[in-house]
Amino acid sequence: MFDPTAFDNMKVVIEGALYDLDIKGDIIITDRNDLINLAKMSRSFDVAFHLPEGKGLAKIELKSTLINLAAELLPSIQTDHQAGCYVRLEFVLVSEKELNFHELKDILLEIWGNSRNISLTSYFNPLDTDQKISTSLTVEFGRLVTEDQMDDLVNMTGFVVTTLERINIR
Repeated sequence: MFDPTAFDNMKVVIEGALYDLDIKGDIIITDRNDLINLAKMSRSFDVAFHLPEGKGLAKIELKSTLINLAAELLPSIQTDHQAGCYVRLEFVLVSEKELNFHELKDILLEIWGNSRNISLTSYFNPLDTDQKISTSLTVEFGRLVTEDQMDDLVNMTGFVVTTLERINIR
């Protein structure tokens, strides 16, 4: 048996919190990926879900690099402050009309604050007769998240659901 890393522990906590919401019927999990990149010795984990009545999609992603793993496994290199992972949130909306991007950004700022990196990207296929517009909203924390913030990760799932409720297209 191996000793789980910070990434493993945080992945299990996020996964458990989201599956609890799925079992209660608050969300519907639609995708889950747990990947190891052997070329770069990095890991990523993501879970995508939507609200039962909603059209928008949310995805929570955790990433850990070789430096983050080495910081844990090789204490002699004195880099304990790099043990952890990065968190990225993505919200995807598909609409037949252009959305109010300023309103969406204001909602994200209200929920996640000014200290987060927030970006909005909108795209469509000009040759498609449906003219559906897909908009991706991302929230990145811009810093390493450690096991000390485990409770914050669980609380974050509630904020993700709230964000999805607020930005959802009716």
